Amino acid sequence: MLLDTASLYFRAYFGVPESVRAPDGTPVNAVRGLLDFVARLVADHRPDDLVACLDADWRPAWRVELIPSYKAHRVAEEAAEGPDTEEVPDTLSPQVPVIDAVLDALGIVRMGAAGYEADDVIGTLSARAAGPVDIVTGDRDLFQLVDDARGVRVLYPVKGVGTLATYDEAALRERYGVDGPGYADLALLRGDPSDGLPGVPGIGEKTAAKLLERHGDLAGILAALDDPAAGFTPTQRRRLEESRPYLAVAPRVVRVALDVPLPDRPLALPSAPADPRALEELDARWNLGGPLRRLLTTLTG
Repeated sequence: MLLDTASLYFRAYFGVPESVRAPDGTPVNAVRGLLDFVARLVADHRPDDLVACLDADWRPAWRVELIPSYKAHRVAEEAAEGPDTEEVPDTLSPQVPVIDAVLDALGIVRMGAAGYEADDVIGTLSARAAGPVDIVTGDRDLFQLVDDARGVRVLYPVKGVGTLATYDEAALRERYGVDGPGYADLALLRGDPSDGLPGVPGIGEKTAAKLLERHGDLAGILAALDDPAAGFTPTQRRRLEESRPYLAVAPRVVRVALDVPLPDRPLALPSAPADPRALEELDARWNLGGPLRRLLTTLTG
């Protein structure tokens, strides 16, 4: 089981009241919410291995170089003169180091890589896996990794993590009309304002799916532009031609990296805390309470 950690703690932050606080008054809603999420996921799915995947670089320079608008609207104003800093709610940022410390004390593997996003870590670990993989994320970009032959599916939170939509190839085709690899092509054609991807003007999700069904993939669509009988409307043909520079670089930006240099280390879900004393101290300081108890019971049960 591969967790898109930031996706889940953002969801926890907005799903658990900020009135949930540590003894010193610091909000810990994201921390406690994430622990409850992990407890529920482990209880329901019983993975052998579990990795909390991280954004070591949430806006990699190599992606920005290809598409400068990539996630540009998420850059915090104070980062304009220095390294890009993602705009994060003021009361969430201080909770992230606490989350890291709690996961370490529990013995849950955290993994990131310089110059890469969590999506790339998930893609690489998924490609390495010898058995079935469940990816837990609220980010549709990871639908591109769905692969029935390898047992890779996405568990997409609908409400907390108590209700998860399971995306295998059949679910993807039913919802979007494409398979896993096809989803990346659909996404770059459609564009994604939340990621600063412009897409092709006038090509929405349904049109993109129809073009991919007709021509197979992005390469097939571009090759068909040279065929007068390919069935494009004049406007579609013009807009796709005008978008060739974007379409030449977008695949590298949108497609998840599968070859991130990650350490080869044990990923097994712990059956007992790695550092019980540190966990006790974190519990006392941050009021981890019921969520930590539930997760420990689940891990040791």
